Amino acid sequence: MNTSIVINTDLPVKILNKGKVRDIYEVDNNLLLIATDRISAFDIVLPDPIPSKGVCLTQLSKFWFDYIKNSVPNHVISTDVDEFPEELKEYRKQLIYRSMLVKKTEVVPIECIVRGYISGSAWSSYKKDRTVCGMKLPNGLQESEQFPEPLFTPSTKAKSGHDINISLTEMKKLVGSDVANKLNDYSLKIYNTAAEYARKHGIIIADTKFEFGIYNNEIIWIDEALTPDSSRFWPADNYESGKPQPSFDKQYVRNYLNSTGWGHNSKPPHLPKKIINETTKKYQEAYEKITGKRFLFQ
Repeated sequence: MNTSIVINTDLPVKILNKGKVRDIYEVDNNLLLIATDRISAFDIVLPDPIPSKGVCLTQLSKFWFDYIKNSVPNHVISTDVDEFPEELKEYRKQLIYRSMLVKKTEVVPIECIVRGYISGSAWSSYKKDRTVCGMKLPNGLQESEQFPEPLFTPSTKAKSGHDINISLTEMKKLVGSDVANKLNDYSLKIYNTAAEYARKHGIIIADTKFEFGIYNNEIIWIDEALTPDSSRFWPADNYESGKPQPSFDKQYVRNYLNSTGWGHNSKPPHLPKKIINETTKKYQEAYEKITGKRFLFQ
């Protein structure tokens, strides 16, 4: 798939939210999530889409939700457009492969971040004062080094701008001890299961983030699942701590933007065709490595 699909916002159902990447509609008592080809960096949507990106996000999420469903319940009802409500059938071309019909939940307002390796903002924080999200860590860690045990580092969900890191104690005050403990347990269970699988398939999941909601008094996993947008994916075959790692995620785009001198607070520059094509390739390669299948969605 080499062209970007334009998503028609005039679907015959109510639009609830147009996010950085996903458009969310209300369908009966459920939600329709559509992953567009938009890409954001530094909390800003860039002017150029990444062809097939939304398909990669949806199909990878589908894979992970299915792989882990027996351990952690999730919100997926169907990813098959032919099973969607009748009024959506004529929009099949723009919905196929990039949309999910999911349960509508009461979203828990916490970003559940799990870090298996020290990189990105965690590395920057550690260099400054030997802490990551307020947790004191031992001296001598190297960039990209694996933690002895994955760290659960929650943050608040900001409606705009950056999320704010909080401690487990602060999270308990916000959502209650029972919910906080369940989010902690589920997040670590998902990460450990996925990281073990991915490593065997050539990818290190350095860190990732999850969201959860409450449905019929049960906490379930929602939103997206272990994608290059929500995770830091590294190739396992040339991993070496002590330096930054190449990646299958949008870090490649962030690196390009930083190289232009853009200050993150103004209109972002356009992405060159080479950067767009290479980013598409990275997303598709991540899908193929993890699923073991060719990316053949047309």
